[in-house]
Amino acid sequence: MTENAVEIENLTKNFGEHPAVLSLDIAIKKGLITGIIGADGAGKTTLLRIITGLLTPDEGKITVLGLDPSEEKEIISSRTGYMPQKFGLYEDLTVMENMELYADLKGVAHDFSEMLKFTALEPFQKRLAGKLSGGMKQKLGLACALLGSPELLVLDEPSVGVDPISRLELMRLVHAFITKKTTVIWSTAYMEEAATFDTAVIMDRGRIVFSGAPAELGGGTAEFEKNVIELMGGYEEKASEIARNYKVKDKELEFPVEAVKLCKRFGGFEAVKDNTFKIRRGEIFGLLGPNGAGKTTSFRMMCGLSRASSGTAKIMGIDINKDPTGARANIGYMAQKFSLYGDLTVKENLRFFAGVYDTEDMRNRIEKITGIFEFGQVLDTKSKELPLGFKQRLSMACALIHEPPILFLDEPTSGVDIIARKEFWNHIKSLAKKGVTILVTTHFMEEAEYCDRISLFYKGKTIALGTPAELKMLAERDNMQDAFISLIKRSGKDENN
Repeated sequence: MTENAVEIENLTKNFGEHPAVLSLDIAIKKGLITGIIGADGAGKTTLLRIITGLLTPDEGKITVLGLDPSEEKEIISSRTGYMPQKFGLYEDLTVMENMELYADLKGVAHDFSEMLKFTALEPFQKRLAGKLSGGMKQKLGLACALLGSPELLVLDEPSVGVDPISRLELMRLVHAFITKKTTVIWSTAYMEEAATFDTAVIMDRGRIVFSGAPAELGGGTAEFEKNVIELMGGYEEKASEIARNYKVKDKELEFPVEAVKLCKRFGGFEAVKDNTFKIRRGEIFGLLGPNGAGKTTSFRMMCGLSRASSGTAKIMGIDINKDPTGARANIGYMAQKFSLYGDLTVKENLRFFAGVYDTEDMRNRIEKITGIFEFGQVLDTKSKELPLGFKQRLSMACALIHEPPILFLDEPTSGVDIIARKEFWNHIKSLAKKGVTILVTTHFMEEAEYCDRISLFYKGKTIALGTPAELKMLAERDNMQDAFISLIKRSGKDENN
């Protein structure tokens, strides 16, 4: 009997004239966690969909759990758990209804008591999936994938959009579930996750460029990340083409952004409580916190997309409650969820947003931003059909198209590969130096180090405010991830005392 859960020989899959995976050869051993890492468009999701039987290769041979997917698809499916990007949930169904649906698809009994306890979802059975926090969606997606105790568990970027505490909890749950017979294939954008797996598979442009133990690429996360980047083509920080000729049209106020006692209530629930801060001109201000802490609600109030229950925000000195249109004209906003027009092409979205903001020299501006974000081959693609990383690029491009003096970026690098994240932050840091004022949220704690100041948000209120160095000192930790976890847990304990 083979020791491999998946065996692939000379596998190729094309979409039109573009190869997604090209002449792949790989064997994935049983009972191990294998991480799949690569740039946007490297072929990671295509490979996982072929393994799960959702796509058929154009050439080559594949066996999954000793079976041929072209002949034994239903048997393989019954023995496999698959969690796609964005968790694969039906957001208009409750937690229980999602689990019942997945149980029916897998042909397993509706006995969820143990799984609900295992994922701590017992109190939320009647809540709509769309109303869950990111961390809870992640747990529900995992619970659905684990129904039937699969031999093969395939997780496609399960940690996208969730905070460090939820990522650690996911890792704990997976390790608590799997046995020596369970094989896990896990694609990820988080290098600290990938460095802990048994095997790392690095993909670049549809090919595998490395397969082996993570320790072969370095003893710590930083060295591992550096070598992964080199395998993916390398990254050299250059002058930001966006910032080079960016014209900041503002009043040069000391504090272009102010939150003044912002509160938001939904019935008897306070999502944001008395949120007050000022952001200096040219400052990168980070708003960090666990999923459900109230960060996105604060963003939406400050952009005028959601009216505050009390308090207000001032944008370039303009009260958002009194003149929302005038205030919003100064903002470039990138939402947490992809919020562009899915049925419009990339080019049409760029034209639309440039037109909305009456952008000067629209044609040249669109051509320039197309080159910077490498949209050339996807200009005529509908935005809903783009890979997640390209959707993020397009969202940022549309936020920047009118050269606003203020940027609100809600998890701008969520789902973006490590090289693209570095490029995003090169633009962000360069724009700040030009005088652009930036409010940003992120779940990548190494990105938090780029912020000038951070407001750590928990249960709707600020629990710590300061520079990254000050927050690490307050937490008595030497890195932002440990500081984040420590300060959140400390605040939770203080509330319970």
